[in-house]
Amino acid sequence: MRMRHALAATAAAGTIAVITAAPAQATEYSSALKVKGVQYDAPGSDSNRCSGGNTKDEYLTVKNYSRTATVDLKGYVVKDAAGNRFTFPASHKLEPGDYVKLRGGRGTDSDAKNVVYRQNCNFIWNNDKDTIYLIKPNGSRADVHSYTKRANDADGNGYITYHG
Repeated sequence: MRMRHALAATAAAGTIAVITAAPAQATEYSSALKVKGVQYDAPGSDSNRCSGGNTKDEYLTVKNYSRTATVDLKGYVVKDAAGNRFTFPASHKLEPGDYVKLRGGRGTDSDAKNVVYRQNCNFIWNNDKDTIYLIKPNGSRADVHSYTKRANDADGNGYITYHG
């Protein structure tokens, strides 16, 4: 009799744990680097031409939220739900509170201007919905955000703020 009650209590506890477990999307990762915001829909009509296109106007802002640690972006990966990806190839150090804008298109990376270019004229973020992954060099997740234009962009300007 005690065995049945113990099994029932264990099963009930397991059910409660499953019901109360937070979805992966709500996970708060312990990384100092996080997605501050994304301009997922570049202003104007989308044109991915390298000359005269507007892929430079689509960008992701990554910020170092640490109060003390400098973080090197080399080896960090940014990717979307479809698997389009960009790996930061060179050392780009973010001091505490500093940020970088990862822009589409071609350009010259600049620590002084806080910008890195993907050197690719294709858009990475979908204009209706997508998922943004920021992956550490060791393969673990630093930050993840999903969005839909309808649910997350109330003013319709194509920009969403995450960690302020």
